[in-house]
Amino acid sequence: MKPIAKFYTALLMIFLFAPIAILLVFSFNEAKSLSVFSGFSLHWYQELLRDSETIDAVKNTLILAVSASLISTVMGTAAAVGIYRLRNRYLRSTLETVTNIPMINPDIITGISLMLMFVFVGRLFGAHTSLNFGTMLISHVTFCLPYVILQVLPKLQQMDQALPEAAMDLGCTPLKAFIKVEIPEIAPGILTGLIMAFTLSLDDFVISYFTSGTTFQTLPIRIYNMTKKTVTPKMYALATLIFFVILALLIITNLMGANNAQNVQDSKRPKARKGSLPAA
Repeated sequence: MKPIAKFYTALLMIFLFAPIAILLVFSFNEAKSLSVFSGFSLHWYQELLRDSETIDAVKNTLILAVSASLISTVMGTAAAVGIYRLRNRYLRSTLETVTNIPMINPDIITGISLMLMFVFVGRLFGAHTSLNFGTMLISHVTFCLPYVILQVLPKLQQMDQALPEAAMDLGCTPLKAFIKVEIPEIAPGILTGLIMAFTLSLDDFVISYFTSGTTFQTLPIRIYNMTKKTVTPKMYALATLIFFVILALLIITNLMGANNAQNVQDSKRPKARKGSLPAA
């Protein structure tokens, strides 16, 4: 079984990473061909930097991703704390179920429903354009929120409840105890949720396509519009840069999770008392 398992794993890795490897290699191709690698060159990266529309789309995407991730992190952390502190078990489970709906709902359904809502509200108030940067920001916060809550809520459940109580016994107000005691305890979950929200917002196309309008264009929409014509290798260069950015964020997230798990294990180990002799 071991040779079969190794062969299956190798085959799976090839299918997963072969397209990415081809994209990375041909982003440095001197020629425009996708079948012949004529030589190493940074020509397409230079062409990418000269494309003002693509650079503007990258800036728009970063502005949207940073704004959506920060807002969803603050709102998601507050929502996770509120859900965690609910005493009614049935109400808590209901809220957790409702929170998970945007994650399992198809993106096209979410995008169309948000578009219809924005158009309805815009016409209700007599707006000339119902879809703009604000509608995209609201849409991205909407689908990023559940992922932040999903990361923060387990950290609250793992936290020792005696810590905030002890802080309040020592004179801290509930708000001060939350800031100085609870936030440092759940900080890994908050940061992980922030990174996840950023990557989800950076990568989204379907919901952005339905809620973007004509005045604000993100990078996925720009790439989609380019596919209707001829896709030049400068898009391979752009995809390569995005791949390495996402890879760096993924490595940071995994390292944080590993360090947090190690800290939890260290905290569970019994500490030797002073003056105690080691066991024979």
